[in-house]
Amino acid sequence: MFKKLLFLLTVLLLVSCSQQTPEEQIKNLPGYWEIESVEFPNGSKKDYKISTTIDFIEVNGNEGVRKKVNPQLDGTFKTNKSAEAFTIQVENDSLRLYYKTSFDSWKETVLLAKDSILHVLNQEGNIYKYKKFSTFNFDK
Repeated sequence: MFKKLLFLLTVLLLVSCSQQTPEEQIKNLPGYWEIESVEFPNGSKKDYKISTTIDFIEVNGNEGVRKKVNPQLDGTFKTNKSAEAFTIQVENDSLRLYYKTSFDSWKETVLLAKDSILHVLNQEGNIYKYKKFSTFNFDK
């Protein structure tokens, strides 16, 4: 019980500290996003050191598409035909993404969407944390 309360307080703190309007969040959604970690409701966390799949998000008005793409060493991306369309709604001062495929439908809440950071809460209470993807740099 304590872990669930702590989790809810953390989510509320994140939402209240962000001070972003949903309109600002919508502006920052488009782009290539690399997953950094997932925080689970029980307090555990899974970190991703490297990911071979990147989420590409396009937004057009109140609609959008999320595609999985694979970055290539030459800076290009390989993509498959799979894409998840979503609609954007503002509810209770929160930005919600509603997905619907032929197999399922679900909702995500955008907690934070800045130029280089994206945090999304799904229906199971998992918080997905992304960073803006940057191309491979072998000069380091």
